[in-house]
Amino acid sequence: MDVVRPDGVGPDVVCLGESMVTFLPSRPGRLADVPSFTRAIGGAESNVACALAAAGHRVRWVGRVGRDGFGDHLVDTIAAYGVDVGAVGRDPHRPTGVYFRTDGDRATDAHEVVYYRAGSAASAMSPVTVPYDSVAGARILHLTGITAALSADCLALVRDLTAPRPGRPLVSFDVNHRPGLWRDGGAPEVLLGLARRADVVFVGADEAEGLWGTSDPEAIRAVLAEPAVLVVKRGGEGAVAFERGDVVTPVPAPRVALVSPVGAGDAFVAGFLSGTLRGLDMTARLRHGHLAAAAVLTVPGDCAAPPRREHADRLAALDGAAWGTLHLGPGWTGDDQEVRTP
Repeated sequence: MDVVRPDGVGPDVVCLGESMVTFLPSRPGRLADVPSFTRAIGGAESNVACALAAAGHRVRWVGRVGRDGFGDHLVDTIAAYGVDVGAVGRDPHRPTGVYFRTDGDRATDAHEVVYYRAGSAASAMSPVTVPYDSVAGARILHLTGITAALSADCLALVRDLTAPRPGRPLVSFDVNHRPGLWRDGGAPEVLLGLARRADVVFVGADEAEGLWGTSDPEAIRAVLAEPAVLVVKRGGEGAVAFERGDVVTPVPAPRVALVSPVGAGDAFVAGFLSGTLRGLDMTARLRHGHLAAAAVLTVPGDCAAPPRREHADRLAALDGAAWGTLHLGPGWTGDDQEVRTP
């Protein structure tokens, strides 16, 4: 699967979607009991953009924010990672979305996330407000199912961007099913239709179970036979990539001393796409995805500086036995002491 920029100029990757200001709690506990919060940013597509830019790629984030202080903060923070934000729209009538979350794993019942994004500037993205020129010329266009769930206009935009057309960038699509955003129950059909139009698709086995009734990677591939590459993420067990011609590549995840799970899926996508841009083989792409995810898993926030390219390349090139004993803990991206046997 070649990833060739049509005219030799422009970004390597365009990531399109909503970014929000997130408020992180100052201590564990219920939102009702947290006395103060620290401001940060959150958003699947902007997380991928920041990680790819930090890894040395030319990246553009396309989104829409309010003409307010939170919008200023988002644009300035994402730009500080080296991301091109020149195509971000500013809406004078709609606010920038924000959300609050408790400390802990989003998968647990005790975890709370409260969004204030209804009617946000991002929900007004459409084929009219986001011109195709803002994504044209990229090698890869990265989208997620989150954008499709924000509004009818956003869904129309994602459908427009995934439609076949001459010179279309390679489309990367992370299913990223957020049940709370799909109140009409249309997620299984809509997300399946969008994924089938993409070139590279990422989906968690647990997501596929909830959407299409199976967590088995082979069965998921049968449901999603159209994409040139399908990556099924299996959490701590690793990931499996399927390519056309019945090529299957499973790669286990390294052991990680977990600090926070938030943002790891986005980092995995960034690592994999970085390997794709560099023309690495499938095993190396998956390993770079795991390493990028491990960088986020071992820090408190949604984003983390990736390991140096040479450092990651050396780890990705380990033989199977050495990869299987890899154990990554906090600070591993800054030293060479991360390979430990159990």
